[in-house]
Amino acid sequence: MQHVKLGDLEVSRIGLGTMGMSFAYTGAGSDEAESIRTIHRALDLGVTFLDTAEVYGPYANEELVGRALRGRRDQVVVATKFGMISHTGRGQGELDSSPANIRLAVEGSLRRLGTDHIDLYYQHRVDPGTPIEDTVGALAELVRQGKIRHLGLSEAWVSTIRRAHAVHPISALQSEYSLWTRDPEDEVLPLLRELGIGFVPYSPLGHGFLTGTVRSNDWFDASDFRATNPRFTGENFERNLRLADEVAAVAAEAGVTPAQVALAWLLTKGDNIAPIPGTRRVARVEENVAADAVELTVEQIQRLDNLPPAAGYHHNEVQTRMLERK
Repeated sequence: MQHVKLGDLEVSRIGLGTMGMSFAYTGAGSDEAESIRTIHRALDLGVTFLDTAEVYGPYANEELVGRALRGRRDQVVVATKFGMISHTGRGQGELDSSPANIRLAVEGSLRRLGTDHIDLYYQHRVDPGTPIEDTVGALAELVRQGKIRHLGLSEAWVSTIRRAHAVHPISALQSEYSLWTRDPEDEVLPLLRELGIGFVPYSPLGHGFLTGTVRSNDWFDASDFRATNPRFTGENFERNLRLADEVAAVAAEAGVTPAQVALAWLLTKGDNIAPIPGTRRVARVEENVAADAVELTVEQIQRLDNLPPAAGYHHNEVQTRMLERK
């Protein structure tokens, strides 16, 4: 497995997102043993970068990752996130990146993960009620205390990234980026290159859609966030099947899977990019990791670059309000 640098933090250039093992997808939390086997298999294949968050479950996913890493903690860069749960009395669903909340949140994450430090600690969403300078100042103090090693932001936009980085170096930005979510390309990716910040695309397989295996939304249960995602409903779903078919056509030509094409395309977008495809199955993590060796031709990359935009926005209305886009 090749490695990349997120700021000065070295990670495998394909990581593992663990959210779906506990949260947000149909069947999440139903097979902890297979989830732990998947984490162990990822480590065996050279993955050194695991991603979780306190809100996944909530809390259950960090606990799962902590159990999976017993005896193997030193093999892995552990990333987790704070700010979507308030421990200071703000209402349910209210973002909270206040210094007081950060101090409480980090202790819970350390305990659940069974570790004395977090390698990469992200603000999960920008809190409009707390100046980013106050948030990063509190995180910098945790760095000095040795409780966290590197700072990250998630779904922050250009101005916030610059202001945060001026207070303390930001190692990574995590935002949705894939063949059907291209939001960061025009403004954010150039800024990250300018500042030397790494980029961690989440949902690099379009919540499974780009793998070509999602041909119907009938099997989503009420816990599955895709049931209310605009791209997975109504006419948008049918239109987006054609996009998935185009990815499958490139995959057939290249002799690989659609998931591997989607990941290989992302890896052409810079040497500071480390996508975190999520899965809870051993076979899928093996497939995803193999994308590290896939080399697309210039013509194939151009075809993928020129795919039409996906129909529908990539988040529902509630989730969209938490994205910073200015």
